[in-house]
Amino acid sequence: MADIAALIKLIEPEVDALGLKLVRVKMFGGTSDPTLQVMAERPETRQLIIEDCAELSRRLSDVLDAADPIEEAYRLEVSSPGIDRPLTRLSDYADWAGFDARLRFAEPVEGRKQVDGQIEGLDGDIILITTSKTRETVRVPFSVITSGKLLLTDALIKATKPLSTDGADVISVER
Repeated sequence: MADIAALIKLIEPEVDALGLKLVRVKMFGGTSDPTLQVMAERPETRQLIIEDCAELSRRLSDVLDAADPIEEAYRLEVSSPGIDRPLTRLSDYADWAGFDARLRFAEPVEGRKQVDGQIEGLDGDIILITTSKTRETVRVPFSVITSGKLLLTDALIKATKPLSTDGADVISVER
């Protein structure tokens, strides 16, 4: 499998050059259908329009072809993070305070391996989240989170209403 840290070093400068913000780089699909997924967004809108996806895909294709960091054939997928976006950076938890999320942990936190609830904010590198069921606030170290994502709610839909509904937001290219 590919070295994600090395891929980020290749990808992030290209994302930055377009005035975008890198959200996630991930390989999935295993050996049968390997896909390199690159999620990015415009910082001012948190969206990515089809033209952004196409331009970033072309830039990344050139860089990845030249560096050849992935041995096997793969598909490059460039997309926006979407409405129920992954939370990959500590700053995401501050940015999305007040919204519901699901967090999964590498090790139990207060006896839990997962928590669903409302993000309350940060205390240093600790995420504060109030559980949906018991309404207690759980303190989750950012370092133990294996995955975090926003949950689709009416409040999230209202807050992330697109500026434009023209076009799609995913470009997928066989490599």
